[in-house]
Amino acid sequence: MILSHQEFDKTEYLHYLRSKICNTMKVSISPTVSDACPELQAGIIKATVVNTPTGDELWNELQSEVARISATYTTDTLSKRAAIAATRKAYKTFGKDPARYRVSSEALCRRAIRGLDLYRINTLVDLINVVSMRSGYSIGGFDADRIEGDMTLGVGSADDVFHGIGRGLLNIEGMPVYRDNVGGVGTPTSDEERTKITMETTHLLITINAYGSEMPLDECVEWTVDLLRKYAQATDVESYII
Repeated sequence: MILSHQEFDKTEYLHYLRSKICNTMKVSISPTVSDACPELQAGIIKATVVNTPTGDELWNELQSEVARISATYTTDTLSKRAAIAATRKAYKTFGKDPARYRVSSEALCRRAIRGLDLYRINTLVDLINVVSMRSGYSIGGFDADRIEGDMTLGVGSADDVFHGIGRGLLNIEGMPVYRDNVGGVGTPTSDEERTKITMETTHLLITINAYGSEMPLDECVEWTVDLLRKYAQATDVESYII
């Protein structure tokens, strides 16, 4: 389809406007969470990206992490891994059972240890999975165009309605949860269907949630940005730690 000059200008303007909204979006941590988890830091990455089917080079990086995890940990020792143990501790602090509602990084690593195949999803999701397995941190990945307003990390309540990706309705009471003006968008167990990454995602928001230290967070953020530039043609990159 050939766009008219007027239609082209409108399309370019909308892309520009969405990019500006992504860059001005604020992410914060509520006192409820920061007081209970004083070691918590979050790495924030915003970028304009191109999502694609996962290529072989990235997939091989993921498989290398699978091999490393399965050679390093067992299902018994994995929960003692520093980053995972710290996130599990946060769950317990807020009254959530981390054995029943597993942290996403732990769930990924458990699949590797048990010899279960990981799903080949798309470049952005699989890239985040590589970082999560290597660092041990739970990582939220969101389509920034689907986020309404700013985001704040708080604690889930019984009144929250949250549809986990591929999980259906998820009970997030007692979980750390990022919320925008509409509702919950991400927990350490699952992100929400409403703001999930798709093949149409062009503006990406990543939160790297370090409840306790393992990989230095600044190195983790820098490495993630490098991967985004390598595999997802990332531009307009902004990154910082809160």
